[in-house]
Amino acid sequence: MLNQTGSELDRLIQQSSKLRIWARSRLWAQVLAAMVLGIGSGTLLGPTVGWVRPKTAGMIGDWLALPGQLFLGLIAIVLVPLVFSSIVSGLAGVSSNEAMRKLGLRLGLFILSTTFLAAWIGISLAQLIGPGMGLDLPVESLAPAAAATQSFDLTRLPDMVAGVLPTNPAASVIQGDLLAIVILAVLTGIAATQIQKEKAVPFLALLDSLMSISMTIVKWAMLLSPLAVFGLMAQLMIQIGVDSLLGLLSYIGTVLLGLLLLFLIYAVVLRVLGGLGFRSFLSVAGSNLLLAFSTSSSSAVMPSTIQTARQFHVPDDVAHLVIPLGATMNMAGTALYQSVAILFLAQISGVDLSMSETMLLVGTLVASSIGAPGTPGVSIAILASVAAGFGIPATGLVIILGVDRLLDMSRTVVNVTGDITAAVIMKNALD
Repeated sequence: MLNQTGSELDRLIQQSSKLRIWARSRLWAQVLAAMVLGIGSGTLLGPTVGWVRPKTAGMIGDWLALPGQLFLGLIAIVLVPLVFSSIVSGLAGVSSNEAMRKLGLRLGLFILSTTFLAAWIGISLAQLIGPGMGLDLPVESLAPAAAATQSFDLTRLPDMVAGVLPTNPAASVIQGDLLAIVILAVLTGIAATQIQKEKAVPFLALLDSLMSISMTIVKWAMLLSPLAVFGLMAQLMIQIGVDSLLGLLSYIGTVLLGLLLLFLIYAVVLRVLGGLGFRSFLSVAGSNLLLAFSTSSSSAVMPSTIQTARQFHVPDDVAHLVIPLGATMNMAGTALYQSVAILFLAQISGVDLSMSETMLLVGTLVASSIGAPGTPGVSIAILASVAAGFGIPATGLVIILGVDRLLDMSRTVVNVTGDITAAVIMKNALD
């Protein structure tokens, strides 16, 4: 009897050891477990269960989110040098000007077509489902900073286009203006291909070293990712609770349905143009998508996205060029979310938009999404500006602020999927 009990105990110990080894070797499993534990812990501490006082719960949430803040901070430290060195090195590695033009045209066409498609999906679903029709929710005054957002004005478009150029690169770095840094990197990379090769070699070698150092710091940051996911998810549930989700189920469901349709479209594109099955895609990219979901930032997971693209046999020069550009400009998920959100605000405010206004709205959302930084919360500021430009009261934004983080996490997954899709179907563009 004792021998039987001992053998059973040994078997359980061996299984437990194998499980630990399996979990340690798979980041996605650690991230998924951390996400589930974070949601559970946050629900228990949040307003839904209310085990602790709200003030105490908020303080606990801040401490639990500390690893997540450190993770995002480490990524932010190296984001600018990593983006700059990746894009310049990728462009400098292009074999010819013809190949560069081919890649640029294909990538530009992909970004514009998918972003326009995403915006139309969002508007179509919002008009079909009508998540704001007959919704009786209290609309409070928006914070002064958000209410003062400048409205969108087409007459300022030439100045806005000219203002994109980084006239002060140092200020762009200090302010974290990623779009300006990308433009500077593209100009630098193209210029590096036009000068004598021996003059460009020392500069490119310096950038290669800078990129290697940045990637090393990213590896250190990735060690924090399970703790970061746990803390950020716990803090989210502490702040919003389950009740906040139930009050906006129609709106949340419309956005998530649209994001799911866009995700499936990317899966079809990967299958048809990239020869990559859905299961194979998830087996490789799953951990990266989970990390994108928890951080709500396509920029924060950009180094991991580059590694994922490499696993799909995307050449280094293509991965280091397409992924950073995608993290800044390929924001189809954001365009879809904004389309649903702006019509939701119009519906609860009783504002009717004509077909011409709807078409202009699509163009505005596409333009604002392409230039949007891949950081958490930026869509709310864009929504306030676009809403004011179309005569939609921005005070309704307070209704969707509570669930914005959850939807931000979901659209980040779609944005990152779009970046990987672009890299996979562009991998033969330089042949």
